[in-house]
Amino acid sequence: MTRLIPPTVMATAKSAGRFPFAFAPRFFLLIFIGLLWIVPAWWQPHFLYGLLFWDFTVLLLWVWDLKRLPAPERLEVRRAWSEPLGLAKLGEVSLELRNASGVTIVTDILDDAPASLSSGLPSVKFPAPAKGAGSAPYTIEPGARGDARFGAVSLRYQSTLQIAERWASADLAQTVRVYPNLEEAQRMRIYLIRSRQIELEKRLRRQRGQGREFESLRDYREGDEARDICWSVTARRGKLITKVYQVERSQTLWLILDAGRLLRARVDRLTKLDYAVNAALTLAQVAFHSGDRVALLAYGRKPQQRVAPGRGVLHLRVLLESLAQVHNESSEADHFLAAETLLSLQSRRSLVVWLTDLAETAATPEVIECAARMASRHLVLLGIIGQPELRRLIAANPENSAQMYHYAAALEVVQRRDLLLRRLRQYGALTLEVEPRRLSTSLVNRYLEVKERSLL
Repeated sequence: MTRLIPPTVMATAKSAGRFPFAFAPRFFLLIFIGLLWIVPAWWQPHFLYGLLFWDFTVLLLWVWDLKRLPAPERLEVRRAWSEPLGLAKLGEVSLELRNASGVTIVTDILDDAPASLSSGLPSVKFPAPAKGAGSAPYTIEPGARGDARFGAVSLRYQSTLQIAERWASADLAQTVRVYPNLEEAQRMRIYLIRSRQIELEKRLRRQRGQGREFESLRDYREGDEARDICWSVTARRGKLITKVYQVERSQTLWLILDAGRLLRARVDRLTKLDYAVNAALTLAQVAFHSGDRVALLAYGRKPQQRVAPGRGVLHLRVLLESLAQVHNESSEADHFLAAETLLSLQSRRSLVVWLTDLAETAATPEVIECAARMASRHLVLLGIIGQPELRRLIAANPENSAQMYHYAAALEVVQRRDLLLRRLRQYGALTLEVEPRRLSTSLVNRYLEVKERSLL
């Protein structure tokens, strides 16, 4: 399987511009020192010849130092990665320069990193010994999922004398992918252990003879159906052997992500959609270890990403790649289209986890109507990503008229949401309204509760 870590890219440097050279800092320092000749020239003007001689010598020294610098073609630049890129997770990029010349140089490299990964253009400075290599890292913090484009790197390098410098560039154009927060999913291992414990408990109390998932073999008993006899084993053992079945434990989990305008709202540095994507990845991992098949549907005005049900490491990779490319849309999402798409793709009863938000309108939100419609065929868990500010406004005691108006407005919104979710539960759906930061934990807990109580 292809690794999530971006590949290392390398390129040979090339001259930058028509005049790819300049004066280094020590050149100006030497010129400044030469100004001391002005002091004796105040009394003896012929000392000005000494100043001219000094400047001419410094200029010759600059030419000599410039010729010593290696040609850009003898420099090779690399951009290396040590780990996958995760949303809002500090990462490290390493820039390396291989010097094939016989002169030690000091290089200053400017990387053309995208604005979504770094607020400014990262710059590193390090020495590269003769016939050797040098490297230095810089830090990035991805602020958006999806593909990000790196450009070329610019180099300024000098000898150890630092009198002359050359300019060069290297084409390290590269597209990297920013994934959801992978560390958060890893922190949920405790829930994987809990899910295994639940499966063990279910094995101890499962009902035999129901369902059609094979469990074990036993001797034939009076009353067993003829279709349950295993004739191949019966022939080998010389007596009738019956197959024992159990209720199917492998179920299908559909993750539906609303990528419309309501999910563009930011909580801290992330959007609600970012929290939903992280929660979906975490829940998918737990479901895989519980033996379920996981599918994905992300939609805005049209479906963005669609992944058929499956399980296993390869399928998890497909889900991860799809989740990384889910993006916000500025328009309202088409919930009816999402519901119709799911109903056409999934005929067998399954668990549908729908992550969205409710529009503050007088009419019943479309997503409530669609979830109620789907609840007749599937077990629907509607996850509403709430606004923490609303609950805080209600919990606080208003001290003036302005705060009273805010309190009343927040109370009206919360009560209306509670009424809508209560109405949806009457249709047999499950509901969950939680703050974005607690979304992953709450979803996993509710999913394990569904598994434990065999609600599906």
